[in-house]
Amino acid sequence: MPDQQELIPFARDVVDVPVADEMSESFLAYSLSVITARAIPDVRDGLKPVQRRILYSMLQMGIRPDTPHRKSARVVGDTMGKYHPHGDSAIYETLVRMGQDFSRMVTFIDPQGNFGSLDDPPAAPRYTECRLTDAAMEMVRELAEDTVEFRTTYDGEGDEPTVLPALLPNLLVNGTSGIAVGMATNMPTHNLTEIAKAIELVMTQRRPRPTVDQLLELVPGPDFPSGGIVIDDGIRDAYETGRGSIRMRATAQVEQVSRNRQGIVVTELPYMVGPERVIARIKELVNEGRLQGVGGVVNLSDRKSGLRLVIECKPAANPHAVLAELYRLTPLEETFGINNVVLVNGVPTTLGLIDLCQHYVDHRLDVVVRRTRFRLAKAEARLHIVEGLLIALDAIDEVVRIIRSSEDTAQARERLMERFALSEIQTNAILEMPLRRLTALEKLKLDEEAAQLRRDIADYTDILDSERRQRRIVLTELQEAVERFGVPRRTRIVPAGEIPVVELPAATAATALVDQPCVVTLSASGQIGRIPAEGGNRGTPGRHDVLRASVLTRTTATIGVITSEGRVLHATAGDLTDAAGRARGVPAAPLLGANRGEELLALVAPEQTEAVVLVTEQGVVKRITPEEALGTRAGRTVIALKPGDRLVAAFGAPEGSEVVLVASDAQALRTPVEQISVQGRGAGGVVGMKLREGVRIVGAGPLLGDAAVVAVTTAAAVKVTTADEVPSKGRGGQGVRLTKLADKERVLFAHIGRLEGLLATMSTDDDRTKPDPNPVPFGVAPTRRDLVPTPTERQVLALGPARW
Repeated sequence: MPDQQELIPFARDVVDVPVADEMSESFLAYSLSVITARAIPDVRDGLKPVQRRILYSMLQMGIRPDTPHRKSARVVGDTMGKYHPHGDSAIYETLVRMGQDFSRMVTFIDPQGNFGSLDDPPAAPRYTECRLTDAAMEMVRELAEDTVEFRTTYDGEGDEPTVLPALLPNLLVNGTSGIAVGMATNMPTHNLTEIAKAIELVMTQRRPRPTVDQLLELVPGPDFPSGGIVIDDGIRDAYETGRGSIRMRATAQVEQVSRNRQGIVVTELPYMVGPERVIARIKELVNEGRLQGVGGVVNLSDRKSGLRLVIECKPAANPHAVLAELYRLTPLEETFGINNVVLVNGVPTTLGLIDLCQHYVDHRLDVVVRRTRFRLAKAEARLHIVEGLLIALDAIDEVVRIIRSSEDTAQARERLMERFALSEIQTNAILEMPLRRLTALEKLKLDEEAAQLRRDIADYTDILDSERRQRRIVLTELQEAVERFGVPRRTRIVPAGEIPVVELPAATAATALVDQPCVVTLSASGQIGRIPAEGGNRGTPGRHDVLRASVLTRTTATIGVITSEGRVLHATAGDLTDAAGRARGVPAAPLLGANRGEELLALVAPEQTEAVVLVTEQGVVKRITPEEALGTRAGRTVIALKPGDRLVAAFGAPEGSEVVLVASDAQALRTPVEQISVQGRGAGGVVGMKLREGVRIVGAGPLLGDAAVVAVTTAAAVKVTTADEVPSKGRGGQGVRLTKLADKERVLFAHIGRLEGLLATMSTDDDRTKPDPNPVPFGVAPTRRDLVPTPTERQVLALGPARW
């Protein structure tokens, strides 16, 4: 027998491809597929491919509003088998969501059976039924009139639309959410009536384009199907840039729930927050001792009265203060991050409200033009046939004679075409004409039809020649949809300044806490806590012992925490967890209600005398007095940040001192603090340091005592420069260079302060972004300015003084 190896087929040529290159190319293809074919909606109809395919499949199956409901499993199977070759569970989840009136302002699926709730999943697809709604028919109504392009399905056996005609502005009205590879989209729902007014403004006012403020007069903010309250502290920025965040609050009021007790009655919850989730969180906080004053919570919701969540307060509790704590600690207040990422010509793009309206207008204008051309061609073809029939009826005797004297149909067709100058289409219609058409009444009907067709053709031609008429048609049809599907606004938009801030009376606070000195600490790891003024038991430093800020205050005092979003958050020192024990406090972000990605930078105490210096990424600086910062309502900003800017540093600096600003290109500016103006909370600051394009501020701090400037680079290196190496210059300059950076190397962050007692949080050996739980003393020696940085074994992630 021949050698078995000779029978194994082998490629003629072998191409060696590095694994990294193959992974890169394959992952790129996968990423593009997820972005364009699964997770991100098209800007024209606001639908993801799976949503579009479900609606088209149901249309083809004949499951319409005037037909009986059909099993959801049939729809899922047909969609998966013909159009969407992915998991059936994902298709069913999408179908269910399009039928949930608590998640969409206008539903496209008419459900029958258990389609789930905010707290419970839907029943299996074999138990539920569905059909299209009237609104869904408005999305697909004009598909048969060549209004959109079609493409071949994945198996090559059929066609599917690339986009739907979409009379409804679905993207704006129903919103969307999706997570792709490297990007995500999250758009809120809006009121159809208000969006139609905004679209009308965009269509009618083209030069100059409408401003965001003009649109805000028509669309004051999102409108959620669950109602609730939206706090207007970032809507304008989100509508202008397509990115931002808003705060959603439950609708609640204090009522007498029993003879001797007051309570809080919740009638509307934030979008996509279920009552069971709220109840579970309240019980968890009560059991942990973090929520005082709550005696019990019960869900009295029913189909007739709707949502009714009753939170009973203890007799001695202030219900308004309890409600404020509930907003702060429970899902009764949530943040919605707006990220308007959509596909524009297949390219993921972030759009503001004006551009979203304009893309809808452009799509509908294209649909109207294509539909009109289709109807014009259809009318012209029909008129051509009718004119041929009328010619035949006028000479019916001769037509009959020609037909009877012909040997076959082909000869009759040729003789008729030659005798009456008819086209083949007209001749075929004459040959197929039934005898009943020979009556006088039928001829009259044909005359009327021809006249109507001529009027229709003239009208279609006029539409195609007049852009004004095309725009009027778009607005008229949209207004008709508003009359059918529009509903009153459900969500209240409340300016941030009108949100009440509930504070306990001084006498109540005094009896609740023992007034004694303490130190509040904020660690670089994000822990906040309180320790005695004389200090705690010293121990081996851990990851929560690298401090970012600390203030000496009293347990009855309210301290302020300044964040990277320019906000100030409040906390009572005595209410904070003891940080002298093993826990080292609690995570500050969830305790204080910080937004996702919001960084806590500094602490402000009433005993503080020096002004607080605020420094932003774009080089803007300002000073604010401690009284102004502490007098700012919790959650409000203490600096008017420009779009895209954020705070990177906040610190106290006494009069007569100097501050240093460090940029990512290793430039450092030293300037007297008196050159930085003291301004109110509404001011935007002044230019602190001029930056080159693509450069940002990465650190700042005061020069107190024998302070040094520590710059940590992205190449796992550190440059320490003594303060006297940095010359003092005026505000608004570019500063001097601290160190020489390699190509593409940047300063990651900077620390300004004393080197004595400084701890460094290092990365682990395996992951440069994961912190090692054991900090180490910082031991890099200073070198002359403008020398290369000193390499470190691992990446430095944080620097700060030790807790003890």
